[in-house]
Amino acid sequence: MQVVEAGPAVAVRGLTKRFGAAPNVLEDVSLAVAEGEFLCILGASGCGKSTLLGLVADLDQPTAGSVEVLGGKPSLMFQEPALFPWLTARENVELALRLKGVGKQDRRERARDLLELVRLKDAGTKRVHELSGGMRQRVAMARALAQDSHVLLMDEPFAALDAITRDVLHEELVRIRESQKLTVLFVTHNVREAVRLGDRVVLLSSRPGRVVKEYDVNIGQPRRIESPEVAALSVAITDDLRSEIRRHGGQS
Repeated sequence: MQVVEAGPAVAVRGLTKRFGAAPNVLEDVSLAVAEGEFLCILGASGCGKSTLLGLVADLDQPTAGSVEVLGGKPSLMFQEPALFPWLTARENVELALRLKGVGKQDRRERARDLLELVRLKDAGTKRVHELSGGMRQRVAMARALAQDSHVLLMDEPFAALDAITRDVLHEELVRIRESQKLTVLFVTHNVREAVRLGDRVVLLSSRPGRVVKEYDVNIGQPRRIESPEVAALSVAITDDLRSEIRRHGGQS
């Protein structure tokens, strides 16, 4: 990953990735994500969505091509919150700050502010087993935001949540993204979720993953996942996704 000071928030150019002698997972993927954009990445299981996010996060190196991120390393939020159960919610957030070298008093105040941002102001002293699934993901989001990156990578963070909790967290993510002026790359296999959240949706082909189509989401926020506009675009994208799965013989 190359850090740049001007241009798109994330620039992926000709990215190819394979592991050992296996066929390519990703092949010649190019994307430019504007500062402040919310980009959703869709595709069938195994198409390389998470691999792409890992390469942008600098967790692995591409076989070919390049990744550039504006201003520094992005923060990353996974499907599982991966919180330390022996720490409180506040201490889990503080840990990210401690690893950055933030002093004790400053990190305590910053952690408190971040928990308030994700609407967990009164949950700072609770341990992980005392938190619901949605609350755990809010703590994970606060921890990601503690890294002070303007680029947030999210790998299916709401997939394990029930529909109502997921809908609430969609609203929260939109609010936080706007207030913190974040650029977001959001991986999902849920088409409606992508249309509900994204400014743009990118569809990857089945393995090897290539960009096969992009969709501008010209629907104002706030959006509802059940709104007619979201439903109509979701149907069109789902049809294209199914065509890709059938064409490659992949699995959804």
